[in-house]
Amino acid sequence: MKKPYALLLALLLVATPFAVAAEGVDPDVLIKETVKEVLDVVQHDKDIREGNQKKILALVDAKVLPHFDFTHMTRLVVGKAWRTATPEQKKILEAEFRNLLVRTYTKAFTVYRDQNVEVKPFKMASGATDVTVKTAIVQPGAQPIPVNYDMEKTDGGWKVYDLTVEGVSLVNTHRGSFAEKVQQAGIDGLISSLVEMNKAAAAAPVKKAESK
Repeated sequence: MKKPYALLLALLLVATPFAVAAEGVDPDVLIKETVKEVLDVVQHDKDIREGNQKKILALVDAKVLPHFDFTHMTRLVVGKAWRTATPEQKKILEAEFRNLLVRTYTKAFTVYRDQNVEVKPFKMASGATDVTVKTAIVQPGAQPIPVNYDMEKTDGGWKVYDLTVEGVSLVNTHRGSFAEKVQQAGIDGLISSLVEMNKAAAAAPVKKAESK
């Protein structure tokens, strides 16, 4: 299984209606209890599997985005340039990066077939506020794909601020291209690039994955 495909599946695991309140629930339990639900939803919702973009986007907006710390994620992705960005630029960067990930989630809902997820044993120190939950995507006839979720404790419960698939961080993957764009055209150039990418993604039809 290629890494980009695995990344979409990893995103799918957290792109789900949370059956439990995030606040007060340990991070590993939060992920574990949502895995069964998301796989069931995708298996039984034909519209989602076939790429009904309106339905998927509504689901993602209502149920997924509240469980991410997009400010933290965007700050990490933009890197040192974040310190020199104006408040307005930061606001736009966060919104556009959020839109970029939403489009990724839209694709993630159409690539699931027969995968399952194993949440690794987890121990959390008393008072911990930053943890990594380790999981593996399991698929018959293929090697398990390790996926780690970096999560932080906030006033609203545990939230994801990065994930790593086969040793490759989502934040670090985008950080390189973002830094290059900032170096070439400044922060406004990065913003313009993100806006154009999101416009193109919004205009492109969502294709469902081929059946086995």
